Amino acid sequence: MTSFKTLDDVNVHGKRVLLRVDLNVPMEDGRISDTTRIERVLPTIIEIADKGGKVVLLSHFGRPKGARNEEDSLRPVAAALEELLKRPVAFADDCVGAPAAQAIAAMKDGDVLLLENTRFHKGEEKNDSVFVDELAKSGDIFVNDAFSAAHRAHASTEGLAHKLPAFAGRAMQAELEALEKALGSPQHPVLAVVGGAKISTKLDLLANLVAKVDYLVIGGGMANTFLAAQGKAVGKSLCESALLDTARAIIEEAKTAGCQIVLPEDVTVAKKFEAHAPALFVTVDHVGADDMILDVGPKAVAHVESLLAKTKTLVWNGPFGAFELPPFDEGTNAVAQTAARLTREGKLLSVAGGGDTVSALNQAGAAADFTYVSTAGGAFLEWLEGKELPGVAALAG
Repeated sequence: MTSFKTLDDVNVHGKRVLLRVDLNVPMEDGRISDTTRIERVLPTIIEIADKGGKVVLLSHFGRPKGARNEEDSLRPVAAALEELLKRPVAFADDCVGAPAAQAIAAMKDGDVLLLENTRFHKGEEKNDSVFVDELAKSGDIFVNDAFSAAHRAHASTEGLAHKLPAFAGRAMQAELEALEKALGSPQHPVLAVVGGAKISTKLDLLANLVAKVDYLVIGGGMANTFLAAQGKAVGKSLCESALLDTARAIIEEAKTAGCQIVLPEDVTVAKKFEAHAPALFVTVDHVGADDMILDVGPKAVAHVESLLAKTKTLVWNGPFGAFELPPFDEGTNAVAQTAARLTREGKLLSVAGGGDTVSALNQAGAAADFTYVSTAGGAFLEWLEGKELPGVAALAG
């Protein structure tokens, strides 16, 4: 892994610290419905403030496309941040120009200020050098604590790191260290669970993983395409028929790399895609013409659990079935709870990420016991794909 500097490498006392965070949180009726992303960055904010730094927060919110849009203002987030932080948070009506300059000039050591949405300016997403210079006027050092935005080469995620002394915040540091342990230099055997609906969205991911892991467990709708590629009938299940050759090629690549691809030997089928629909367990050789595969079966779960028992490192992205609808959450729940128990017992390092994955692990009551659960979404997926993340690469030092 590329080396990077952290808060251990800088004295922030009396400094204006431009701290890039991700406060792009879900809102419902003007209220934040999930504060996880805010909670993740609280330790960094508190540490810098307690060490006498002036904390100047930068974040995007929504997709205003380079124009001011009050629906995408960060002002409501400032109030929520203040409540969670249990200390005052000032707010500036812009992230550059006079509003930002005046608000920063009024700060004392240890104060916290949130600047308005960086995406209100076209220069943010273009990583425009003039806009980067304007942002840089507000700080003496730059700290990036927004791994979830690190796959974007934007002004506030990548550009600033080339203008000011740059450091990783504690959340960024924790994420990078967890990812390094999971795939950079992991303990073997390594098992990856990859689920979700479509192979087409995860081709780069599968290609990278077969070269790095010992077991690649495929679940969700993706498994149906692999089963069909092996000549199995999948009834009315979600299946990408145009990618059968691709699935077969991935299987061959895995054999060459010494990676064992694990597909379900039995599945849960139903005639209707709805909660509590009558369901049956059948082997993958007995899926009816009007059946839909909506989850793995008990034999498949037992097989994955037996592999986990001898695994040292688990990487997980994507559920096994339609976990939002009972009883098609049973496969995901069972494997998640087994992984959580093995992690608690110190037998497994477990790293998971992706929106559906986080929801599924929370629903299974397993997320808190995983070694690390990433809320990063796209950045986590690109990291799994082996791609360089601009916001991380810019911190190299």
